Amino acid sequence: MPDSCLLLDIEGTTTAISFVYDVLFPYAKRAIPAFVTAHAATSEVGQAMDLVLQDASDDERRLPRTDAVITVTRRQMAADVKAPGLKTLQGLVWRHGYESGEIKGHVYPDVPAAFAAWSGAKRPIAIYSSGSVLAQQLLFRHSIAGDLTPFISGHYDTTSGAKQSPASYLTICSAWGRPPGSVTFCTDVLKEAEAARTAGLNAVLLMRPGNPPLPAGLPVAVHGDFSRM
Repeated sequence: MPDSCLLLDIEGTTTAISFVYDVLFPYAKRAIPAFVTAHAATSEVGQAMDLVLQDASDDERRLPRTDAVITVTRRQMAADVKAPGLKTLQGLVWRHGYESGEIKGHVYPDVPAAFAAWSGAKRPIAIYSSGSVLAQQLLFRHSIAGDLTPFISGHYDTTSGAKQSPASYLTICSAWGRPPGSVTFCTDVLKEAEAARTAGLNAVLLMRPGNPPLPAGLPVAVHGDFSRM
């Protein structure tokens, strides 16, 4: 089939938007202060803190290092800023939460069956999300349906480019080794679907429960789940 590969968004596509905003973000907000205080001396966390401090204001830079990181991340999370340093630190905090069993990644009920069916039909699956690659891997490795990562052949985040830029989809197809015409991108965001189509990919919009409403008369297929794909 010409569009045999699946490139999937996460929020509103494989996973409820509410999981990100009601579980992951509040967990990170609660856990970051104690986490950076306890692990600031480690190389991995120290590097993440350095990235966070690149976005610090002059006043924030005058604070002690750990206090500055906590202050910057609180400000960025309150404004839903998708800064590289914040995303890196959130990924490390979420890893701790997933590995401790405090967090289980949400996926819609049809996702495990779809992944298994696509894999059985030799249809490669990759993820493209604004969340970091680490955050993506953790969600699917520690999902409520078990470890789904064996089904996934690639993970891409916004280091590949903005999700509403057609060039990002060409970058991902090149890195994944797939012709754009062989890839279907699934998302809940119309402008992302339009960007993928401009890049030569097929696109499908998902209208999951809780997703924002979509306008009528769209030139893109709209599905309620993965069962018809």
